[in-house]
Amino acid sequence: MVQRPGVPTAPELVLVTDTGSFAMSPGRTYHVGRDPLCEICLEDARVSWHHAVLRPDGDHWTVEDEHSTNGTWADGRRVHERSVGAGCRLRFGDEEDGPVAVLVGPPPPPAPPPPPPSSAAPDPAAGVRPSRVTSLSRTFQQPTTVRPLLARTAVSIGRDPGNDLVIDDLTVSRRHAELRALADGTYEIADLGSHNGTYLNGARLDRRAAPLAQGDIVGIGHSAFCLVGDQLQEFVDTGEVSLDVQDLTVAVDKGRKILLDRVSFPVGAKCLLAVVGPSGAGKSTLLGALTGLRPADQGTVLYDGRDLYRDYAELRRRIGLVPQDDILHSQLTVRRALGYAAELRFPQDTAKAERQARVEEVIGELGLQQRADQPIHSLSGGQRKRVSVALELLTKPSLLFLDEPTSGLDPGMDRSVMHMLRGLADDGRTVIVVTHSVLNLDVCDRLLILAPGGRTAYFGPPEEALGFFGFEQWPEAYEAFENQQDRDWAGQYRASPLQSRYVDVATGRTPPPPAGEAARTSGAVPQPPPKAQSWGSQLSTLIRRYTAVLGADRTFLAIMIGLPFVMGGLARALAGTALTAETGLNALFILVLGGVLTGAANAVRELVKERVIYQRERAVGLSRSAYLMSKVVVLGVLTVAQAVVLTVVGLAGVDTNAPGGKGIFLPPLIEIILAVALLSFTSMLLGLMISALVTKEEATMPLLVLLTIVQSAFCGALLKLSGVPVLEQLAWFVPARWAMGAMGTTTDLGAIVPLKITQDPLFAHKTSLWILEIGMLLALSVLFTVLVARMLRRTEPAVMRK
Repeated sequence: MVQRPGVPTAPELVLVTDTGSFAMSPGRTYHVGRDPLCEICLEDARVSWHHAVLRPDGDHWTVEDEHSTNGTWADGRRVHERSVGAGCRLRFGDEEDGPVAVLVGPPPPPAPPPPPPSSAAPDPAAGVRPSRVTSLSRTFQQPTTVRPLLARTAVSIGRDPGNDLVIDDLTVSRRHAELRALADGTYEIADLGSHNGTYLNGARLDRRAAPLAQGDIVGIGHSAFCLVGDQLQEFVDTGEVSLDVQDLTVAVDKGRKILLDRVSFPVGAKCLLAVVGPSGAGKSTLLGALTGLRPADQGTVLYDGRDLYRDYAELRRRIGLVPQDDILHSQLTVRRALGYAAELRFPQDTAKAERQARVEEVIGELGLQQRADQPIHSLSGGQRKRVSVALELLTKPSLLFLDEPTSGLDPGMDRSVMHMLRGLADDGRTVIVVTHSVLNLDVCDRLLILAPGGRTAYFGPPEEALGFFGFEQWPEAYEAFENQQDRDWAGQYRASPLQSRYVDVATGRTPPPPAGEAARTSGAVPQPPPKAQSWGSQLSTLIRRYTAVLGADRTFLAIMIGLPFVMGGLARALAGTALTAETGLNALFILVLGGVLTGAANAVRELVKERVIYQRERAVGLSRSAYLMSKVVVLGVLTVAQAVVLTVVGLAGVDTNAPGGKGIFLPPLIEIILAVALLSFTSMLLGLMISALVTKEEATMPLLVLLTIVQSAFCGALLKLSGVPVLEQLAWFVPARWAMGAMGTTTDLGAIVPLKITQDPLFAHKTSLWILEIGMLLALSVLFTVLVARMLRRTEPAVMRK
């Protein structure tokens, strides 16, 4: 794409094809071909990937065939290179009926464009395909529709057919926003309590209404509106978007370690880009920077000319991310799992029929019709990956990122997944896949290879990569990355013609700064996306989903049902017919042990096993507190029910020998049930703390055993705690200590069992003491809930910790 020397004086022309008009500036060179990154992309099988070039040549234009398979014709004659001008008729791929393009005279001067929503507005002649109708910052873009405002005082906007301006987009609320004409001839835009928000110049409206000036951009769902005079111009993000990555740098340890070093590359519309490289080359770091989940320290990511970091809250819903691990509950069927995901991602006013229709649509698009009613765990690895992709397609993202989608798959499944991604790109999306596999890179349009240190070793067509490095096979290239760590991979690429052809000219930018110079930074800090639903609606969906997941796990259900009966039966065997000096202490201790086990065992795996799912849902607006509360509610109900069964089986009909046969406020059995239930509930929260703390599910069982031992030791039935420095203070934070104390207070344990260890002040039969012990259990529950929420925050994407 390097231009010939000299200042071009060729006239401006317009190239007219069946797909649209292309304004040709004499300051640029235009490539014709099937490659989505060509300035003039012709989707015809007879057209070569890189077919021809149109370039200014002095005072005229020249067309040159790039050794295409089927040839180029100008005014009926096959040509290799010839001058062309206004009135010339070109055909590509076939003389009779190949795609035709006609050159006509310069277009009339365009109307002044509205100001771009981003500070980084690319040059309209910068070599990006001008036929694409997506970037609000490009002066050559044509609006999808133009709506005269007339003398209307207000224009209602939303998904409902009764609105003045109807947006057929499930991410838009039924009554979303309103454009109001004011008495002084100006306008204002008002959000009507929408769930996904209304955005003015990329920022979400922080109040109900805001003034709308000429050229301001209003973002609603996948649509954007610009006020021009008395017209409202609409621009629809159809999915064919570009991504321009400029000098991304990520450092840790206060800048001492570079994970990503000035990485730049362009990604065209409908392009499938593969990112490969050895372990530790920064692939996952790059993915975090491109999605905004872990923003780069320096550099810019432009979403069709808009600063992704600045407009993150608005653009985030147009980006899909499929992590390496599955992001759906494997116990549920495909259709049911997608249904719950749709409830969480679409506005609260979306009808059930609308959600179901979208679910069925993506099931059909991914070819999952025959598997829709199967549990996800019964699917093959490739089919599960399709389900994860289907989840992301629910909201119709324009950019789709995938992290190691073929990891662990056999070669056949690898090929199937990569061809699926090729089809998704061809259908009108930009797809970026991070992968270790090099088996099917030929289906990709572009390949980015990262060298150790997060540097660009190669960017361009996959078929040219090995030749550029001078190797014949991929293992040789990976061995070179490992063995030649002192080699300047990035410098070699920057000095090659490929940097100019595939990076600099494609983006219309000057070459990157030399090593040592600071990369440009956008200065924008990504803001977290809004919640699609209210807190209560999210909680309701999460509770129903979690209940369904637990109900489908038969092993878990069997353990939950059986454990309280086993522990209760053991307590009953020890208690006999009455709590006496021989049986009282042991029976109550077994109830404490059973309460600890039932509560902690229920919860100890529940957060760590869903961590990837939580991180993904949190990134698209899931409420942390709603998620945690759904666990607390469902597990709390089950745990309390188990505690009731445990205590009733253990002590029903047993004489507690409480003073006068009465408890402090209630019958002794009821007060003991309350103490065990609160112990089980608090232990359940301790189990959630363990689950939030560990990184692997295998680590939960040893910690569960340790938790049980600690609570048993500090409950006051095995060790003397009262009056023992340090141990007594540590016991304040052990729920079993207060539960054992509450049961001892109810029964006056010191009187029933006249042992030295039972002469604990917490076992005295006093009203104030019982209130303190129950209050401490409640206080510890609140404390542990707060701590779990804090630990959950540590596992979230960086952008969500605000």
